[in-house]
Amino acid sequence: MAIDQESSPIDLAVVLSSKERDFIICRNGEQVKGSSITGKIVGLYFSGSWCGPCRQFTPKLVEAYDSLYPKGEFEIVFVSSDKDNESFNEYFGKMPWLAVPFSDAEARKNLKQLFKVRAIPHLVILDGRGRVLSNEGVKCIKHFGHEAYPFTSERIDYLRQEEEKAKENQSLRSLLVYASRDFLISNEEIKISVSELEGKTVCLYFAMSTHRRCKSFTLKLAEVYEKLKQKNFEIVLISMDEKYEDFKKSFEAMPWLALPFKDESCERLVRYFEHKLLPELVIISPDGKTLQQNAVKLVEEYGDEAFPFTQEKLVTLANLKKKKLEAQTLESILVTADRHFVISNDGLKVPVSKLMGSNILLYFAASWSLPSREFLPKIVTAYQEIKKKDANFEVIFISSDHDEPSFNNIFSSMPWLALPFDDERKAFLSRRFNIVGIPVAIAIGPSGCTVNTQVRQLLETHGAGAYPFTEEHIKNLQQQLDKNTTGWPKKGRDEIHNEHELALIHQQVYLCSGCKEMGYGWAFFCKRCNYGLHPKCAPKQEEMNRISV
Repeated sequence: MAIDQESSPIDLAVVLSSKERDFIICRNGEQVKGSSITGKIVGLYFSGSWCGPCRQFTPKLVEAYDSLYPKGEFEIVFVSSDKDNESFNEYFGKMPWLAVPFSDAEARKNLKQLFKVRAIPHLVILDGRGRVLSNEGVKCIKHFGHEAYPFTSERIDYLRQEEEKAKENQSLRSLLVYASRDFLISNEEIKISVSELEGKTVCLYFAMSTHRRCKSFTLKLAEVYEKLKQKNFEIVLISMDEKYEDFKKSFEAMPWLALPFKDESCERLVRYFEHKLLPELVIISPDGKTLQQNAVKLVEEYGDEAFPFTQEKLVTLANLKKKKLEAQTLESILVTADRHFVISNDGLKVPVSKLMGSNILLYFAASWSLPSREFLPKIVTAYQEIKKKDANFEVIFISSDHDEPSFNNIFSSMPWLALPFDDERKAFLSRRFNIVGIPVAIAIGPSGCTVNTQVRQLLETHGAGAYPFTEEHIKNLQQQLDKNTTGWPKKGRDEIHNEHELALIHQQVYLCSGCKEMGYGWAFFCKRCNYGLHPKCAPKQEEMNRISV
């Protein structure tokens, strides 16, 4: 049973032991008395080798531990969530701290209950008297590393205040100079003084060489760098690579500078800019202030035209984009100097000119994408029904498949057209329509202008009835749907989820807990449990009323 951690000191020597055992263990199997950690600040680390986030966090915790252990006042005890002893031993073998024996499953279970562990990794920090200092040790270590010690609220508040001060007084030197290092390195291992970059627009490029999106973005960034390097512009790689070989191999092909491999500033800058995704591109202005927190999309969409990345420049680009969209034609988005056709699944080339004046769907999908595979039968059905009404209607498949056999396999099941595999127009269209996840369907009207970018959702909700996807038509459909809800119950229950009432609400997107398909629009929904049903999947009003009684 969980206890009130804020008011009740915990005797770690007791809770880490059992009737048969008064010790914890080192990774070499040596036994250590539980009482040996009494009086120390202790982190109870709930983790498991099967957990991806745990495996990512453990090295960071090791770094912090290695810095703090010499103080003699800090210890960590691993509480495993592994499934078997072999996995435990392999994982624990990489940890320099102590652990509750894997064989004592009861003790591990009790500790999880005592500290209300709902998910891993989880790090509970206790002071020398056994009082809980923090249940958010993972966040503390991720953000502040060993500097979070002794993990008191006062220390964390102080560090946050110092961060705010640092941001107010930010300069290029405060970002890139650390301790005794005041230089960057070139790919020829030449040291370049940070002072040489002052007065320039500098991009801090957070990347990992093995990350697929980083690989593709690096190529684009190299093109931009080549055009801008004479304009007081520089890029500094902040490598997230774990292995020096990976860093060295990738950096050798990069024309810009970098922080040294595994420099302490790398993690510090990740925390400072609160980065969570890769790649990230922070733009620092000539005066050392942050212009853009992440300019990856700007570079992907505008390339070197985004320079110097100021707000004024972005407004100008947005206005130009708006004008381009208003002047958009099918030819302007599908015809290049080298390509003026799409293909049918029997290999025939269809000139884009033959499609002009028609309603077109650009369908971004891939065979490896489960949502794409699940959506395919629905869009095929809608396509066939729409073709009966409008013979000129067409869909163009834009594939994200990794190889041509996969592309051919899925395209063979489609009754429409496609861009050829690995066509260069795919990258342009993905940027043009800001494609992040798939599947996505974009409606292009007879004039060539974009009609709707949310066609997938419309087909999920209305099927072929959503055609021709215009704003006016969708508005009429929604009004009709709203009118149809007049007789629906506003609240109710179903037999599977009867602990809370389901309310009839309008949800932008949800997963139906009944049929397991995506839903858009009206739903019977429990926000507390994130449980929702399509109206068609919900019990009828009489049944809902019966269950509610």
